[in-house]
Amino acid sequence: MTESTKRAPAAGRRVALLATCLVDLFRPTVAFAAVKLLEDAGCHVEVPVQTCCGQPAFNSGDRADARALAEQLIAAFEGCDYVVGPSGSCIGMLRHYPELFEAGSAWQVRAAALADKSYELLAFLVDVCGVEQVDAHYAGCVTYHDSCSGLRELGVKAQPRKLLASVSGLQLKEMEEAEICCGFGGTFCIKYPEISNRMVSDKCASIVASGADTLLAGDLGCLLNIAGKLKREGSTIRVRHVAEVLAGVADEPAIGDGE
Repeated sequence: MTESTKRAPAAGRRVALLATCLVDLFRPTVAFAAVKLLEDAGCHVEVPVQTCCGQPAFNSGDRADARALAEQLIAAFEGCDYVVGPSGSCIGMLRHYPELFEAGSAWQVRAAALADKSYELLAFLVDVCGVEQVDAHYAGCVTYHDSCSGLRELGVKAQPRKLLASVSGLQLKEMEEAEICCGFGGTFCIKYPEISNRMVSDKCASIVASGADTLLAGDLGCLLNIAGKLKREGSTIRVRHVAEVLAGVADEPAIGDGE
């Protein structure tokens, strides 16, 4: 990520939303919340026709299909100033796109250009747009799970907490081991179900021990995994994507709740 890209003013710029497959299929309200937050920050938001980012293929060693999917997204997003997504996992994959192509090739150059302007939603709002606070209210005590890709690949840690501190009515209680993986890991939970189940059990124990009534995170994969386990354990803790709370659209049923 070049300094010139990071410091470029975002207000009025064309921002393409990477909606992500999970958001599109399971939680469209996250995409609407992301659009609201970006527009409130002064950005012009577009949602190009898009496919999967290719991460499942990439992580499984299927470079050919990952490369084909990357080419589609590169072409779809080239005309925008920034690419922003409510998922550290998917944006992290876009940062890996240059690895899929021969060094110095035309596709590698295009992939590098896309990677250089791709941001996780909250990192973009805080680090690029300079957003200090949001106009939202949430009556509840929340705890925050740091998703692996957002934290370790993109440095998303302080940004969500900075914005949550401005939400009226919200109290943040940090859980123990907030940075520990929830056990989802995409295909990891399928390949190693027993290990995955133990990891999400430990994560849920930390969430419950925090005393919070709501869990927030920035990656829907983690949230679906944790919400499912909490429900199976009979917990009443609500699970939401952090963008829903920050955008003030948390009046819909929480993840895993009925309509």
